[in-house]
Parts: sequence; C-alpha cells; structure tokens
Amino acid sequence: MRQSQLFTKTRKDAPSDEASKNAQLLIRAGYISKEMAGVYSFLPLGLRTLNKIMSVIRSEMNAIGGTEVLLSSLQDPEIWKKTGRWDDKNVDVWFKGEIAGGGEAGFGWTHEEAITRIASRNVSSYRDLPFSAYQFQNKFRNELRAKSGIMRTREFIMKDMYSFSRDEKEHQEFYNSCAEAYNRIFKRVGIGGETYKTFASGGAFSKYSHEFQTISSAGEDIIYVAKDKKIAINKEVLNEEVLKDLQVSRDELTEEKAIEVGNIFSLGTRFSDALGLRYKDDKGEEGAVVMGCYGIGPARVMGTVAEVLSDDSGLVWPKEIAPFSVHIVSIGEEGSDAFKKALELYDELVGRGLEVLIDDRELRAGEKFADADLIGIPLRVVVSEKSLKGGGYEAKERVGGESRIIKDIHGILSLV
Repeated sequence: MRQSQLFTKTRKDAPSDEASKNAQLLIRAGYISKEMAGVYSFLPLGLRTLNKIMSVIRSEMNAIGGTEVLLSSLQDPEIWKKTGRWDDKNVDVWFKGEIAGGGEAGFGWTHEEAITRIASRNVSSYRDLPFSAYQFQNKFRNELRAKSGIMRTREFIMKDMYSFSRDEKEHQEFYNSCAEAYNRIFKRVGIGGETYKTFASGGAFSKYSHEFQTISSAGEDIIYVAKDKKIAINKEVLNEEVLKDLQVSRDELTEEKAIEVGNIFSLGTRFSDALGLRYKDDKGEEGAVVMGCYGIGPARVMGTVAEVLSDDSGLVWPKEIAPFSVHIVSIGEEGSDAFKKALELYDELVGRGLEVLIDDRELRAGEKFADADLIGIPLRVVVSEKSLKGGGYEAKERVGGESRIIKDIHGILSLV
C-alpha cells in the first residue's frame, strides 16, 4: 500500500472526548473512526490489524476442532422467551426493533439460544456428538455507559464458540483444550506474558468459570495474581475456600488492575433443557447435551495491545498482528534516485510476498518519522540520499532497535 493513496490521515492531537489511551492512539494513527459513543468504524490500517487478530484466533479454534459458522444478528424472540432472557427485567442490554409486517426482533448480544436451536435440528444420536461451533459476528449491547475506547462498545465483533458434549467428562476435556488455545492466542498477539487465567464465579453449573485478564492500569477489574504459578483470582470470588482449592496463600498474591480479554464458561444443560436439545446414547437412553461457551472480542484484544504495548511515540504492534511487516520511508522528491530506489525496494519486497507500506508522500522527513512511530509497524526502512551514500538502506526496528545500514533486500528479510 502507498500512503499517498491512503485516504485516512494521522492526527497530532488526541480527540478531546476520548479519555482512554487505546482510542486516542488508534484515532490519531488513523486506525479507527468514532461514529458516536461506543461505536467505532475500522479504517484500512485498523481493519488489517483486526483481521490479523481474527486470523490468529481462527487458527487456534480450528486446531482444537472448532467449525466456523455465521449466525444471524436478528434474533427470534420466541427462543429467548423459553430461556427467560427476552424480558428486559432479566436482561437489560437488548437493542430491539419492530418488524414491518408485525412482531419484534432483537439484535443478538450473544448466541446461546440461536446455536442451541440449530443443534437441536441436527443432533439426535450420541454419534452426532461432541462438536463445537464458533463465529466472528457483530454483537449489539445497549450499554448504559460505553467507555474504555474500543474495549467496551455498543457494537462489536465477538468470537463466540459453543461446545456440545455427551457428558461432563467430555465437556471438561474440551473446556481445558480451549483454555490452552486461549493461552496460545494471547501469546501470539503479544500479551501472553501479562495475561493470566483467572478464576471467577462459575454460576449454577460449575464452581468456577475462567476469565483471561491482562494486567493494565486501564483495566476495569481487580484481580489477585500468583505470578509464579501463573494463575489469578477475580476479586469477586477471593475467599479462604478458594485459596484452599487453588493451594495458594494470600501472601503469594498481588493486587492488580486488569482488562478481561477472554472468558470461558460451563453452561451445563440449561439451554439444552430449555430448547429440547437431547440425544440417545448407545443403549437408546435419552440425555441432555452438556454445553460450554467461549468468548474473545478481537477489537478488545486490539485495544488491550494498544494500551499495554504502546510507548510515548505511538503504537507498537507485534509482528503477527501488525497491519504491515515493513514500513518503507522514502526521503527524497519524486523522480530522485532515493525515490526511485524506494519504489524498487517496495516492488521487490512485495514480490517476495511481504506486506509493505511505503510512505511516498511529499512531506518533511521529521513528519514521516513521527507518523511511522505513531502507526507502529515493526520494521522501518528509510531510503534516502544519505542512506544510499552510506551503502544501502537504513533499517530500524520499532522497539529497542538501533538504526543500521542494510546493504540489500536479504538484510531486510532477515529482520522481518
């Protein structure tokens, strides 16, 4: 991509109505656009990063046997009435609307009811189980107060997975494999070192559920962390019984603010019972399907990375989720040797299959360098008369890297 053809612009100043660092940086860098409170659009750079995060999540869900689907956003009230979750007295986050021909529809904020009804149309025998299905889909939650930038919004993409098992043992095996997959996801997107599997309230169907919490001063939750054991406990469930269960002493724990980036829950047979999802075992006896649900918000992950890994100069993207691998900065007027060499390098790197952004705009060098730091691509390569006289291209990694002269494309490839 050429920056001269990128219609979005960077901004020097943070928006006055944004308090969160992630929104300030992402808007300034041209990744997102605020449409109204709690609603953001993803611009070209932001969409590339969001898609990279979704690709990481997708690969790990596929690796544990997940099958991808796409369920409807519009929801049938009848199935939600069966579980008691259509009534605003029980669930107060619905966006609802009237259908022109009569009746109502809701905009899905989660999809347990919808996927359970689909499963009931396809499951009758133990041979149909176990399975898991996941999706990436826009959710709508009528939050009383949207806040924290793209980490708590009224419209957002969610990866929600649902598992269907014959019994509790089979369910627990999948539950544990999903927890391990989540750990891999957070490591791949660059926040694994600060993200902890956190014990939280399990509701009616299990003693605990698990959140994945990333330590950050921008967090809304309070957790207690045993760093040596790589576990944490949500403040809401911290008591002597839990400490005994987890074999952790109070002295081992440190209090931290944290951002919830994922969660996994056992659902038992609540939705199966309400919506008639049953199967016959190998003896012909009928049983209810045991379910679980597993959520990650890709945009919330993106906002968390922006909060945790950014520095005073701007965003800092890990290689796997950066919008581009290389940012070429051309210093020289159009038609100059440096400009021509920058375009040649761009074509050669793209020809090698790399994703490259080239700053070919007619701006001062200082403006280009400031924008490059703000945008946060892992490797910057400067092509200028000075670098060419010095023997090649000036390469600098976004974090902790010293500028160095790279003679040819092979040196650049070794840094990507």
